[in-house]
Amino acid sequence: MRVLVLGAGAVGGYFGGRLLEAGQDVTFLVRPLRAQKLAQAGLTITSSFGNAFLPAPACLTASELSALAERGEPAARFDLVILTCKAYDLEQSIADIRPAVGAETLIIPMLNGMRHLQVLDAAFGPRHVLGGKCHISARLNTAGEIVHLSNVHDFVYGERFTEQAERVDVIDPIFSQAKFTAVHSRQILLEMWEKWFFLATLAGINCLMRGTVGDIVQAGGGAYTLQLIEECRLIAERAGYPPRDHVYQDLKHRVLNPKSTLAASLMTDLEAGGANEAAQILYDLKNYPSPVPLGGFSLLDLAITHLRVADIRREREGASSRG
Repeated sequence: MRVLVLGAGAVGGYFGGRLLEAGQDVTFLVRPLRAQKLAQAGLTITSSFGNAFLPAPACLTASELSALAERGEPAARFDLVILTCKAYDLEQSIADIRPAVGAETLIIPMLNGMRHLQVLDAAFGPRHVLGGKCHISARLNTAGEIVHLSNVHDFVYGERFTEQAERVDVIDPIFSQAKFTAVHSRQILLEMWEKWFFLATLAGINCLMRGTVGDIVQAGGGAYTLQLIEECRLIAERAGYPPRDHVYQDLKHRVLNPKSTLAASLMTDLEAGGANEAAQILYDLKNYPSPVPLGGFSLLDLAITHLRVADIRREREGASSRG
């Protein structure tokens, strides 16, 4: 079974690399510079679960994939496509992978939020699009190597409706020998909502307070965190996916730890002044499937306003610097 992994950064490179290490037929769809670096230096993974070096992994650029498809070559088609792009890059990613998607191709998106499912359904049809989520802390170092930073490397996928179930069962063996925790979930939409609930709470409070979980608790902000948890839980409940009690309790435990250095990557992106996933993590939650009136003073609204102000300021200052 041929697997195409969009991206060979920290997430795509880790999971795709582990699949390649396990003997699967994996190709990375990457930008030209990344393709050149991988051809020269290979793909290196450093992890407590075992290091890996994969010399010259198979890579394609978007233009190369498109050219293969235009010539009608079978090499353009893949059985499984794994999307590991940032949510704000989804539209370009759809254009890039389109030549790879055939009549029976399955797509596993590992993106934050839920709106990407609707976008992918519109682009390829619901029968092609599975649900997915991953939990991993990893980064690229200055040499372009993947450094796994924790003992978690979960890859969760599953059918969104019954008609997909048999087709998803077929891909299970792809993941069975890889050095990560692969889970075929029969309730993937709930699991995706639970991750969204977690991320929105964490990102919202981190960005609003501009500090780690421990910083916020030590400053006496635990009550604000609890309020934001309840706001996000209410939205998930109204959408039909209330988080299970063990997820709810785990979140409370993790975000009320005064010694924790936990912080969402959204805060890091915000402070760096670059593109971020605020729209997919926070704005979409408040408006899913339509604007949710939370009543009273809403910390979610305040966090969203805070991020929008930062966007407006960045655009204004960027325009000013360009003259």
